[in-house]
Amino acid sequence: MKQGLRRDDGMRVYLLGLALAFAGATQAQDFADNLAPYIPSPQLVVDRMLDAARLKPGETVYDLGSGDGRVVITAAQKYKAYAVGIEISDILCESATKKVNSLGLMSFVKIVHDNALKVDLSPADVITLYLLTSSNARLRPNLEKYLKPTARVVSLDFGIPGWKADRTESVHADRQTHTIYVYEMTNHRPAKSK
Repeated sequence: MKQGLRRDDGMRVYLLGLALAFAGATQAQDFADNLAPYIPSPQLVVDRMLDAARLKPGETVYDLGSGDGRVVITAAQKYKAYAVGIEISDILCESATKKVNSLGLMSFVKIVHDNALKVDLSPADVITLYLLTSSNARLRPNLEKYLKPTARVVSLDFGIPGWKADRTESVHADRQTHTIYVYEMTNHRPAKSK
């Protein structure tokens, strides 16, 4: 293993490569719009992310790259929040929508087939992300543009370049240690030009 890489990093690189290969084999998507491969977060990590966001009943969560919908489903079931999953993969979008419907959560959860870079995020109180650092950098202008000062952004394993996390937490799940970065938008608003 190369110097500077932790054992967990090697596993993450392997999983990312595997997911990219799988995505390429199953979807004919333009990879310029694909912000990260689909790697589901362990449920313990999902719970800790939403706890770290200090999510309250009635708030609205947007999960960018919602995959199978586990974050938005948990937000609705456990926290009584409204949740919107944004997913670019039509296969994952359809599967998550079926799961939401089967759980009777249609009044609380909406799965949107769209590109996270093109979505109006202004209704969100909380944004959750499990994307690559480069993808977080691409999303940052939209987060700064749309999110209200009271909004929180919670990113798993990959920070947002140019922002300093207000809090970080570590959680161990599935033989990996994950880092949760929490950003309070009140501290990450762009300066207004005069």
